[in-house]
Amino acid sequence: MNAVSLGPLVLAADRFAVVLGALVFILVAGVIARRIDRRFDAWTWWVLIGGIAAARLGHVAINWRSFADEPLRAFALWQGGFYWPAGLAAIALSVLLVLRTNRQRAWALASLAAAFIVWNTTSQLVGGTRAIALPTETFETLSGADHSFLAGRGTPQVINLWATWCPPCRREMPMMADVAATTDGVGFVFANQGETADQVRRYLADAGISLETVLLDRSGALARHYAARGLPATLFLDAEGTLSHAHLGEISREVLMDRIARMRDRQD
Repeated sequence: MNAVSLGPLVLAADRFAVVLGALVFILVAGVIARRIDRRFDAWTWWVLIGGIAAARLGHVAINWRSFADEPLRAFALWQGGFYWPAGLAAIALSVLLVLRTNRQRAWALASLAAAFIVWNTTSQLVGGTRAIALPTETFETLSGADHSFLAGRGTPQVINLWATWCPPCRREMPMMADVAATTDGVGFVFANQGETADQVRRYLADAGISLETVLLDRSGALARHYAARGLPATLFLDAEGTLSHAHLGEISREVLMDRIARMRDRQD
């Protein structure tokens, strides 16, 4: 799965690439500030905070209908969702307005270029999704029936790996249930990892959540099959049953719907 483990910490590959690129930018800009001009210290934070804020605001503006009922979710940066052209525009403005000389701007571009190279290289090395075929074994559903993923071939599928003890899983579950109930042409499977049927039933009842297909993956076979290193993990399978994308961590409604739309486009 496209994720990186740092001891007990597990980061999705795309987020790890962004973090590493930002770290390199801070280090390079810090060296420039000490040796060239101390004003680069303030500029560095303008770039980081302003760029991220602008990219997030751009994403919220584009998807305003989705945020209208939950405006505070605009601050949930951990869900992902950034419109980077807006962030790049904010960074360009900081170069033009905060830095006054061409020499300063040249050094600024050097630090930005270093960050971009590290981000791009890291993304290429660890960001790919391995095409994994469907598992062949059957799984027990919460209702006691057997479920075979092979029977779902011909229709794109979304598999959510989750557990009741996982706070991000619980936060995203009401949204996931709503999307599953209102989206046609895509199969949704919610595979609980390692818990008993009573635990799952009690959580769903207390939360008032209704799910059509819930699996009891007591041994974590799906997590091993797809090399999922943490929870929650949302897996997007094309109509042939091949893994096309894996999202590690809490997912937003916008990212979920975008990935579903991409699967449909490929199917058409």
